[in-house]
Parts: sequence; structure tokens; C-alpha cells
Amino acid sequence: MPKERIQVSSAKAKGRACQNWTCEQISKLTGYIWGKDEMIAAREMGQSGVDVRLVADAKEAFPWSVECKWQESLSLPSAVKQAKENQKPGTDWLLVTRRKREGYLVTLDAEVFFDLLRLIPGGKKGR
Repeated sequence: MPKERIQVSSAKAKGRACQNWTCEQISKLTGYIWGKDEMIAAREMGQSGVDVRLVADAKEAFPWSVECKWQESLSLPSAVKQAKENQKPGTDWLLVTRRKREGYLVTLDAEVFFDLLRLIPGGKKGR
């Protein structure tokens, strides 16, 4: 028996939930309020560009171009390609993914990851 396809409205709701969770985490990290017409906001479904809109000081505090995906069968290369295509100048790309009954995962460029680790006190500096 073929697997039932998820309704478009359900798929959009899951995607929106992933965006909202990500906005909330960025808000907790930066101290800026998130929501419609705030410095941190989830992009409307169907619009092109990054999934989390950051403006002014929020963009400076969190310099990432965020792509969100909540899919059961994710093509990681395709999702990374989309994140890179939507990357804003002066930011690094960041992919937030989730599957049903599993936690959120973050994917980013390996060199960026190791550069971040070097910023932790006690870590080795330089490349």
C-alpha cells in the first residue's frame, strides 16, 4: 500500500513550526523579541529568501542566513544548496532541520564550525 502524502497545509504548518522554534531560539540568544514586524521574524510561507528574517541589530547579533526544513525524507545536499543560494552578504548559512519525533539538528559549513570552536576560551587559536 503506497504511503499517504501529507497535505500541503500540514506541510506548511510543520515548516512554520520549525521557523518559529528557530526564531524563538535566536530571540533567547540575542535578547531581541521575535514575531511579525519585530527584528526577528519567520518568513511568510511561499516567499523566496531566508526562512528567518533578521534586521538591524538582530542581524548583527546573529549573522546567519537561516533555512528551516521539517521533512521526513530530507535531501541534505538539496537543502544545503538552497541555504547557500539564499545566503545574505556578510553572513554564514545555517540549516535547521527536524523530523517527526526527533529533535532539531543544525548543519553548517565545517570550517565555520571549527572557527567557532576556536573562539571558546581555552581552545587553540589560528588555522
